[in-house]
Amino acid sequence: MSTCSKTNIFFSLLLLGLAWALPASSEEIPLDHIVAVVDDDVVMASELEKRVADIYARLENSETEIPAESVLIPQVLERLILERLQLNRAQRMGIRISDEEVTQAMERMAESREQTVAQMIEDARQSGIDLTSLRQQLRNEITINQVQERAVNRRIYISEQEVDNFLASEEGQQWSSPDVNLGHILLPLSSGASREDVAEVEQKVRGLYEQLQNGADFKSLAIAHSGAQDALQGGDLGWRKTTQLPSIFVNAVDKLSPGEVSMPIRSDAGYHLLKLYDRRGGGEQIVQQHKVRHILLKPNEIRSEDDTRTMLEGMRADILGGADFAELARKHSEDIGTALGGGDLGWSLPGQFVPEFEQIMGSIDTMAISEPFRTQFGWHILQVTERRRQDFSDEIQQRQAENIIRRRKFDEEQQIWLREIRDEAFVDIKL
Repeated sequence: MSTCSKTNIFFSLLLLGLAWALPASSEEIPLDHIVAVVDDDVVMASELEKRVADIYARLENSETEIPAESVLIPQVLERLILERLQLNRAQRMGIRISDEEVTQAMERMAESREQTVAQMIEDARQSGIDLTSLRQQLRNEITINQVQERAVNRRIYISEQEVDNFLASEEGQQWSSPDVNLGHILLPLSSGASREDVAEVEQKVRGLYEQLQNGADFKSLAIAHSGAQDALQGGDLGWRKTTQLPSIFVNAVDKLSPGEVSMPIRSDAGYHLLKLYDRRGGGEQIVQQHKVRHILLKPNEIRSEDDTRTMLEGMRADILGGADFAELARKHSEDIGTALGGGDLGWSLPGQFVPEFEQIMGSIDTMAISEPFRTQFGWHILQVTERRRQDFSDEIQQRQAENIIRRRKFDEEQQIWLREIRDEAFVDIKL
């Protein structure tokens, strides 16, 4: 019997066993019920069933060992609960993702897969995901990323002394650090965990380590047991610079050869296991910089998204017809920090701008005017007036060091923050 068939049988029994009594009817009534109450929201059995079926379908097409339903279903439900908590926070924070942002995300995803958007949509359809569902999945992912960035970055402080110390360290002087392809398992512990809870997790992580030493599949164990955000992707962290890893991981990874698994590592978030899949050397740190200026308009209660875009299209046409970009920026741009300077953003630094802005900036010809495009800040048009390639200047080194430190702190704080919002929430699981 196929996995999907087993999943359908499981959920049919679950629905029949837990559904409320329904009035007799000659028509078939689809059964659904609540599997978790999450504060003022709920997770429905149909959502859980679909997510589990999607994961099983994906695992069947890979070489990953498929875990038992009794292990996978609680793990997937926990992910849905955390997603719901974060989406509800986004709503309270006023985060709204426009259709244009979702479309841009689809285009970037298709490009990364070396496909057209139409090909990617067709692949999704053959996997049972229609266009509406695909767009909603992307909208949720973008929303959750923005919630995490706002909430976690607010907890991170980086002093000038930290940056100076990093630059003075041996690690900070080795910009050409190797890249590592890692797998990750996290067994989470809250900050107030009792001794009994700590002992239980310690025993569990030792058991997982022994299984891995005896040849167990790392990805399967990550899906079944990890509490990290990447758990359902088999714990795959992908390629990372060693300088971008949390500091507690660096020494452990340095001692590993490809294919090896680290001893359990303790952090404020819990216990970690790392698997090194591969390692490759870095290259010369030369970056291309762009001298860029922009005009920003923000939709509001009076001016809709379409009206905002139309206004920028008009400004673009005026500039192409001979109008002065800087003058229009001074008169109309709603980026207060750059408007008086004619929209000038200066020379770009690596990681300075949001991905949508970086993508347009890197793809447009010098002196051309971009089409209007949307970021989380509003609608922009931009112009790259010059480009140059050079080695790291002191300013770039400072920013790179700050970004590395921030990334490390973000990864550590993210897991702690997720544990905190889970602990603070009212969650009633009804499986």
